[in-house]
Order: sequence, then C-alpha cells, then structure tokens
Amino acid sequence: MNTLVYIDHFKGEALPASWEAVGVGKTLGKVTALVFGAGLETLARNAFEYGVDEILLADEPDLSDYRAELYAATLKQAFTQHGCDVLLFPTTGRGRELAAMAAIDLNSAVLVDAIALEANGDKLTVTRPIYGGKVLAKVTSSLKPQIITLRGRAFPKPALQAGKSGPVTKIVAGTGALTIVEGYSTAEGGVSLTDANVIVSGGRGLSENPSLHPPAGLDAKQSEIWRAKQGFGMLKEMADAMGGAVGASRAAVDAGYVPYSMQVGQTGKLVSPNLYIACGISGAIQHLAGMRSSKLIVAINKDPEAPIFKLARYGVVGDLYQIVPALTAVFKKRLAK
Repeated sequence: MNTLVYIDHFKGEALPASWEAVGVGKTLGKVTALVFGAGLETLARNAFEYGVDEILLADEPDLSDYRAELYAATLKQAFTQHGCDVLLFPTTGRGRELAAMAAIDLNSAVLVDAIALEANGDKLTVTRPIYGGKVLAKVTSSLKPQIITLRGRAFPKPALQAGKSGPVTKIVAGTGALTIVEGYSTAEGGVSLTDANVIVSGGRGLSENPSLHPPAGLDAKQSEIWRAKQGFGMLKEMADAMGGAVGASRAAVDAGYVPYSMQVGQTGKLVSPNLYIACGISGAIQHLAGMRSSKLIVAINKDPEAPIFKLARYGVVGDLYQIVPALTAVFKKRLAK
C-alpha cells in the first residue's frame, strides 16, 4: 500500500506520535511523509532517519503557524498530485482536526483512535476502543483513501537510521486562510503529558486535607483551591522523582485546581504511560477512557469502593497525604542510585 503520513510538529519539533505513525506506515509498504511548515530542513532529515521513503514538503512562510484551513488545503493539493491508499495521522489535537477536514475534502471517512491495524488485501481493519474503553471494536472503511488516526504510544517508534536520506518533492501551500495567529500561550516546561512514561494524576481528593491551613481572608471555595494546589505540588514532587508528568481528572479541572491542559480523559488528553498513579481520583468513566490503556495503573484513594480500584493493578486504601510523601521518599532513594 502507498501510505501518506502527516508529521505533526510545533515549530519544527515533531511529536513522538508522528514517528509512531511512520512505523505503522512502514508495515503497510511505502511511506511518504507530509511535512508542512517553515524552516523544516532538520525535521525533514529526521523523517528520513525514522524510515520514510519520500517527503512531500510544503516549506513556506505562510505555513509557519498551524492554521487548519490552510493546512487542509495544502494536504488536498498533495493528495491530488500524488494520491495514496492510506492516510495516517497521529491522534493529536492538530492531527484529529486535520484528519476530519481531509475526510471532507477527499470525500472519505475517518477511522479514529486506532490501537491496532490489520491488512486484508487492500483494506485495513482498525481496532479501536469504544464505550469508554470497555469494548474493543473492529471497523473498516469502504471509502478511499482510508484515513486513520492512531492513538499515541499504542505503537512502537521505529529505530533511528542515522544518515538515511531520500527524495524530497516540493509542493505549493494551499490558499484561503481565514484565521490569523496572533501569538501563543505555552504551558510550563516539563515532561509532556502525552509523551510521559510516568504520570501522576490527582482528583478532587487533593483538596481534602484538614491539616493544611489556608492563609487568612480566603473564603471556603478559595481555601479548597488553595489546599488542592498544595496537593498538586506534592504530586509534582513525586512525578519529578520519576521523570514523569502530572495530570488531573476533569473534576479537578472543573473545580479550578489546575488548568485544562493537565486534564486526562475523554474530553482531555488520551494517555498510555508505562505507569499511571491515580491519587484521590474516584474513577469516573470519562477519566478511565483517557488512561485505561496505561501499562500499569496504581490507585490511591481513601474510599475502598472507588471504581478506580476495579481497573488498577495495585490499589492503596488510605490518606494520600500520608502515602504520596512516603512513596516519593522511596522513589528518590531508589532512583538516586
């Protein structure tokens, strides 16, 4: 099969899920990478080293910022000129948006959030989780090209082949941009939530520590948020000890404890770390849908009936404000060696 793979990046730095998509494409046959943006010589070189056979490069100033309608028009032109049997996208915010627009432009459909692929002749069968991950469905599309988004960390990243190169075909950027990017607001530095091997997440339980005394003058809601922020600081210390990232449940985000960028769940980020530690999270279906594919799940909750324990490999019933610092001390001691 001839496969086009969209390389999602921010200012020339590719998201690891893009290379995972390249690896999937290599199992199907020839892989041609779609690389859109400005000043992308290094990114194009990296794409060859991760195994792509050819690159369709739109490297123009108008593409320096991601704008969905402009990128979709560029993708349509690339497809019109070169065609493909399969079009793969990483399941990222930009990837999902662009895949949907490509399906409209190319009169096709999208099979979303794939965690496995199986080739049957010229047709692909996609395995994807449904009903919050409780059931795995196998689906196919009779339309061409077959457009698929791949869940991050569900597939291995191909081995780097230093020095590998190949042909680069320049394509013209699409036109008709309706938006202008005025600027960016970036999250604090640290390990990316979607790429982290270890994630420590917190929920509403982070605010339930009566031993913490908020500053004078705060009302009840402000005091609740203040306690929760101290709790998330404690989780960050644990995550830092393991080189991980901090996440949160939707309840914690809705309550104003942490920003939306930290939310794990069906309407937040879909994650698949090697280790997921849920602290003070009851286990609502929306949250479980975003992290149930984690390799190892550990739950810490004072409620022994919390739904999260049904999914966790290991469960600890007790006060997270006692358990988390104790675990952090152990992690620091062990990992320091």
